[in-house]
Amino acid sequence: MQNHNLFYQNKSSRNITDIFLTSISFLFALFAILPLFLVVSYILFKGGSQINLDLFTLEPNPPGDEFSAGGINPALVGTLIITSIASLIAIPIGMGGGIYLAEYSKGGLFARFIRFGVNVLAGVPSIIAGVFIYALIVSTKIIFGSTYSGLAGGIALSILMLPSVIKTTDEGLKLVPNELRQASLGIGASMYTTILRITLPAAFRSIATGVVLGIARAAGETAPLIFTALFSYYYVSGFEDLFYEMGSLSVLIYNFALEPYDVQNKLAWAASFILVLSILFVNIFARILANITTNEKRI
Repeated sequence: MQNHNLFYQNKSSRNITDIFLTSISFLFALFAILPLFLVVSYILFKGGSQINLDLFTLEPNPPGDEFSAGGINPALVGTLIITSIASLIAIPIGMGGGIYLAEYSKGGLFARFIRFGVNVLAGVPSIIAGVFIYALIVSTKIIFGSTYSGLAGGIALSILMLPSVIKTTDEGLKLVPNELRQASLGIGASMYTTILRITLPAAFRSIATGVVLGIARAAGETAPLIFTALFSYYYVSGFEDLFYEMGSLSVLIYNFALEPYDVQNKLAWAASFILVLSILFVNIFARILANITTNEKRI
C-alpha cells in the first residue's frame, strides 16, 4: 500500500503560483480602495479644520468678500428639504412598483419590461434627470408659475432614487419564504393584508437598506440641482420658499470652489466635509441594516 504524505509543500509550483496570484489580488484590491481613502482623507483634512459654530448658523456671503465667507445654513437646510421631497416622491412609488413586480406580476412580459426599464434608468447620467425636469417643469413654469425651485430639485432627485427603491423592494420581497404567504392566505387573509402585515414587515430591513442608499445618492448629486433648484444665499423661512431657488451643499461646493477668493474656497472645503461625512454615515447605517438582515436570514 502506497504511503501518501499529506503536508504543505512550500516549493511546489502550484503553491508558489497560488501565493503569487493571492498577493497580486491583494495589491489590486489595495489599489482599488486607495483613491477612495486618499480623497476622503484629504477632504476630512482640508474641511475639518474649517468647522465652527458660525458655519451652521450663518448665510454664505456673496463672492467678493475677502474676509469672511459666512456659513452654510441655507444650503444645509436646503439639502435636507430637497432630499426629503425626493424621498416623499420616490419611496411610495418605488415601493409600489417593487410590490407589483414581486407579488402581482408573476414574471410576465410587462414585468420584464419594467425591470429592464429600471436597469436602464439606474444607468442614466444624473444630469439627464436635471435636463428632463428643466424642460418639463422649470422652463414651462407649470408649478404655480415658478421656474427654478426646491420642489423641482426634489422631483429631479426622486428620478435618481427610484431604481434603487424599486429593485431593493422587488428583491427583498422575493426573499420572503412563500410558506408565509400561503399560511396567511390559507387562514383567509386577503392579498392586501398578506402584503401589508406579513411580507412587507419580513422584508423591511432589505427595503430600508435600498431606501437609505437611494437617499445617500440623491443627497450628493449636483448636476440635476443646477438645472432645477439653482442656488440661493438666503435662509429658508417658510413653505413658499419651496417654489423659489434653493441652496444645497453640492451646488454650494461647486460654486464656491470656482471662486478666486480663499475664504470661499475654504467654505467649499467645509461644506465638502459635512456632505462627505453625512453620506459616509448614511452608507454605514445602510451596511449595518444589510448585515442585520443577513444574520436574521441565517438564523
